[in-house]
This record gives sequence, C-alpha cells and structure tokens, in this order.
Amino acid sequence: MQIDIQTRGLILTEELRVHVERRLQFTLSRFQDRVQRIAVCLSNADSSGAALHCDLHIHGKGWPDILIEDTEADIHVAINRAVSRAGRTLERQRLYGHLDSPS
Repeated sequence: MQIDIQTRGLILTEELRVHVERRLQFTLSRFQDRVQRIAVCLSNADSSGAALHCDLHIHGKGWPDILIEDTEADIHVAINRAVSRAGRTLERQRLYGHLDSPS
C-alpha cells in the first residue's frame, strides 16, 4: 500500500507525516492486499486557516476509487475522522463483495 501525502497551505512536518502514515497503516492494514495507493491531501479549507481539510483518494485494483473528505479546526481530528470513515467504507465494500479478492 503506497501512501502519497501532499499539502496546500500547510507545512508537512515529520510529526504530521508520521501521524497520517500510522493512522492509515493501523486502520487499513487488513486491506493492504486490495489497496494499491492512497493519495492524501491536507489543506486549508478557507483563507483564515480556521478550517483544515483532509482528502483521501483510495485506489484499488478492480474497483472504483473511493474518495473521503473531512474538515475540522484541528488537522489531526480531520485526519483521524477521514481515516476512520475510509476503514468503515472499505469494510462495507468487502462485506457486500464489491472489493476484489487479492490476486
């Protein structure tokens, strides 16, 4: 599972990068054979910086991409909520047979 992190209007500190990678690895590790790449974009949702945005774009083999977004005042909360939603979404897709079995 490849993780690509980009930022817009935020500085990607080592602490923030590690937080994103750890949350994704912990929550989505059971899907690592099905998920090829996760593109993460962290940004300011408005010019004041009061709302911070986390976009997850999950690419898999044989199923449509999954897009998850969350906006919060704290970027860590936005990341945590988006990753949790991604885990629930992938689990639902697996339960309903929409995710291909690993090759």
